[in-house]
Amino acid sequence: MTEHEIDEVTGQRTTGHEWDGIKELTSPIPRWWVYTFYVTVAWAIAFMIAMPAIPLVSDYTKGVLGYSQREAVRADIEAVRAAQGVFRDRIEQASLAEIRDIPDLFDFAVAGGKSAFSVNCSQCHGAGGAGAPGYPNLNDDAWIWGGKPDEILDTIRVGIRSDHPDTRFNQMPAFLADELLTRDQVSDVVEHVLQISGQAHDPAAAARGQPVFREQCSACHQESGKGIRELGGPNLTDAIWLYGGSREEIRRTVALSRNGVMPAWEDKLDEVTRKQLAIYVHALGGGE
Repeated sequence: MTEHEIDEVTGQRTTGHEWDGIKELTSPIPRWWVYTFYVTVAWAIAFMIAMPAIPLVSDYTKGVLGYSQREAVRADIEAVRAAQGVFRDRIEQASLAEIRDIPDLFDFAVAGGKSAFSVNCSQCHGAGGAGAPGYPNLNDDAWIWGGKPDEILDTIRVGIRSDHPDTRFNQMPAFLADELLTRDQVSDVVEHVLQISGQAHDPAAAARGQPVFREQCSACHQESGKGIRELGGPNLTDAIWLYGGSREEIRRTVALSRNGVMPAWEDKLDEVTRKQLAIYVHALGGGE
């Protein structure tokens, strides 16, 4: 049987274990710590009885108080909606022009539009609407389908090349992939586009590309290359390029086509939210 000696300094009995001359004492846990532990156990049991706590296969224990965080959140949302109801009703009844002329209503619309934009639009257009290659910049003045508030609202509603029956739609041919032009003709058209957009180009190739452009491209871009808004034809004479304006990117566009898709939001967002989005997007600084 192990004999336990008494430590000379503390007067406590040792366990008989010793490491490098250090002897382990049998000092008991402080009473306050033990009582605190008992209180936490009692609190845990009481909480499990009173509140939702134990997960089950397809549900969870409800607790005698029947508290539900989901119901609390739902109640908070309903309270916020009730508080916003007056403004939302006014937005629903007003035109976009009227909303812009009423300061408090305009501020509410911009705030709501910013929130809706962050959730639904920023993934493609960026948090501030600056866009990215293939995703339009909403801060500038280049709007293929129109940048007035009502035009922006309609684009939000029906989308672009979406499954909406009234979607804004135009499709650029893949001139090389569809064998509408030869490689040499594509190269010449690219040089012509570089010329009309004020970039470095091969003059001889651009001259050869002009009649090809007039025959194949002017129906949507005009002979001048300034585009046709009603058809969604971009202006090729400015410095704004959705997919890039380098020789390589323009060649890729002409050869393989670009036909981006924007979803229609009519069935996803209510009319008031769509109006708020249109007001917010127009207020970013672009638009017309």
